[in-house]
Amino acid sequence: MIRRIGAITAVAAVVWFSGAGAAVAVPAPVIARATVSAAPLGPPEPTEQRARCATTADADTAGEPAGHRLLDVAAAHRFSRGAGVSVAVIDTGVSPHTRLPRLVAGGDYVGTGDGLSDCDAHGTLVAGIIAAQPSADDDFVGVAPEATIISIRQSSGAFSARGSGADDAVVGAGYGPLTTLARSVVRAVDLGARVINISEVACAPAAGPLDDGLVGTALAYARERDVVVVVAAGNLTETTACREQNPSGAASVEQAWARLRTAVTPARFAPLVLTVGAVAAADGAAADFSLRGPWVSVAAPGTDVVSVMPGSGGPRLAGGLRTGDGVAPLAGTSYAAPYVSGLAALIRSRYPRLSAAEVIDRIVDTAHGGGRDDAVGSGVIDPLAALTDDPEVRAAPGLRPLALPDDEPESGSGAGVILAGAGFAAVAVVGGRLLRRRR
Repeated sequence: MIRRIGAITAVAAVVWFSGAGAAVAVPAPVIARATVSAAPLGPPEPTEQRARCATTADADTAGEPAGHRLLDVAAAHRFSRGAGVSVAVIDTGVSPHTRLPRLVAGGDYVGTGDGLSDCDAHGTLVAGIIAAQPSADDDFVGVAPEATIISIRQSSGAFSARGSGADDAVVGAGYGPLTTLARSVVRAVDLGARVINISEVACAPAAGPLDDGLVGTALAYARERDVVVVVAAGNLTETTACREQNPSGAASVEQAWARLRTAVTPARFAPLVLTVGAVAAADGAAADFSLRGPWVSVAAPGTDVVSVMPGSGGPRLAGGLRTGDGVAPLAGTSYAAPYVSGLAALIRSRYPRLSAAEVIDRIVDTAHGGGRDDAVGSGVIDPLAALTDDPEVRAAPGLRPLALPDDEPESGSGAGVILAGAGFAAVAVVGGRLLRRRR
């Protein structure tokens, strides 16, 4: 699922609640004229754990995941396995696992750890899709099993700012300010990541403020340093600010922007980022929960998700999240994004001289089934084609140029928006509190 960034004083997913209304034209996001530093590590305010840690459920099968079959990941491994490429996972942290031997601590913006603690399971699941090693016990393997994972813990559904009242709007949404999302991106770049995966979103009504200028600044820094940034498009979720779907069928990109109901960050910063929508793993059809938008670049499987089981350290695979109502299958754009991040690592390993823009172009140009669609962008990624074709390098189609920086720095700090995971399709009740999983 996509992790949502809560709204209080620091956030990575917006948790504003507003009623449905008429679509309002939304300007292109603005990149703040400001400097973003990765320092200091740690949250900008004291935090505390206020919910139990999430637990996963075993996958129904040890066979090849449906998403892998749809993309023919095995065929792609004949040409690249991601060797020599570091992928930063900005998420809920990644727990050490025997099938993630190339795991590096990148820092913690939620607590006082090093990034290798994952109370939510989300970041570990994402990392497994990207780079899990194969095992003789099953047919699961990461898209780029020889890549290195840099774990940066930026959000958690189990944590909140210390002392925040029980009635605060962010309770249950977790912790993860946009300010630390921006710092995390800079941190990942400075640690040498060649690819960054962000399976988190913040949503707001189209007419409302999002205060994500510093995130844009950090993403521009990543592009300047030749880093591919892959982000989730976000999940449609009734209990959050991501609850209103954007219209489909726009005749042009301009019309799509004019008809927006929900703004999503960092997804809306395409083409600085590669924004990923979700499709059904069984047939490649657009997933109903995947948030549409003119910024969607491509799509990847986001249902029937299988990954390494956090905390098991062994051969068991996870296919669901335990909730107060049973087991919720893993689904969401949060899990579609790491398929694309893994592909970016494969390409950067096979073609180390390609720029970040050229890697993105190759992924977009070889996708199929979309044409230009606000749900799936240019279509479902094709790893084999992206690794073997020689497409003409061109700008990603249908993406709106970003606004230039203002002459003055933004007055806002992004501290009031909370990021939410984009990977889980459900809101899980854990220990009596809501844990909004990443889609």
